Amino acid sequence: MKTIIDQIGRSVSISQPIKRIVSLVPSQTELLVDLGLEDLIVGTTKFCVHPAHIKSTKEIIGGTKNIKVDKIKALKPDIILCNKEENTKEIVETCELIAPTHVSNIYTLNDVKELIEQYGKLFSCRTESKRILEKLQFKIIGFKNFIANKPKKKVAYFIWRNPWMVAGDNNFINHILQLNHFENIYNNKPRYPEIELKKIRLEGDPELILLSSEPYPFKEEHAFEIGRFTHHAKTIFVDGEMFSWYGSRLLKAFDYFKQLHQRI
Repeated sequence: MKTIIDQIGRSVSISQPIKRIVSLVPSQTELLVDLGLEDLIVGTTKFCVHPAHIKSTKEIIGGTKNIKVDKIKALKPDIILCNKEENTKEIVETCELIAPTHVSNIYTLNDVKELIEQYGKLFSCRTESKRILEKLQFKIIGFKNFIANKPKKKVAYFIWRNPWMVAGDNNFINHILQLNHFENIYNNKPRYPEIELKKIRLEGDPELILLSSEPYPFKEEHAFEIGRFTHHAKTIFVDGEMFSWYGSRLLKAFDYFKQLHQRI
C-alpha cells in the first residue's frame, strides 16, 4: 500500500503497482511523459497535445471540464490525475468512484516542485523527478539573474473575448507575470475576471497588453480593438502554454521569457 497526501489535502492510497494512468490535465500529461511514464498512460483529454503524438496513441476521454465516464471506466485505471482549476469538483468526485484520484493545486513554482516530487514518489520515478527538479532550479536561478535589473512594467494579460476576460490574482499565470517583473493591473481582482475595455485606463493604464494564444485565438483585429482604449500600450501575442502550463513545460518557458523581454 502506497499513500500520499495530494495538493488539496486528500489522502490517496494505491494498493498495487501503478500500470494504468488516466490524466485529465494537459500539462501533467506532458510531465508524465518527461518522467518516462508514457507507456503507463492509457487515457488523456483532447487538450493533451504534448508530445504531439500522444493524441493518436492514447484513448481520448473528453475534455478537462467534460469527461466521458464510461470511457474512463473501460480503461480500468489504477489512478486518475486531476487539477483543482482544470477539473471541476464534480469530475473529481466522479473519478474517485472509479479509481484513486490525485488532485494537484498549482499557484506558485514551489507548488510545481512539490507536484513533481509527489509524482516521483507515487510512480516510483524519483531519479527522473530529481533530474527535472534540478534542471528546473537551474533555469529559475538563471532567469532571476537575467530579470533582476529589468524595470517593472504594468500589463494586462487577456485570455478571452466576448466577454473580455483577463488573468487576475490567485492563479499561476499571475505568479509567472510577477516573476517577469510584469505588474498585473488586475491583481486586485480574483482569478479570471470579466472586464470592460473602456475602463482599462482607469483601472491601471497598462504599458503592455499580452494576448495569450490560449484558450482564445486572439488575432490582429482584437489587438486593435483593445488598443483603442489604452494610452499607447504595446500589444504582444504570447505563448499561453509558457505562462500557464506547469511541470516540465517550465524547462522551456524561462528561455522563452528571456526572448520575450528582448522583444519588448
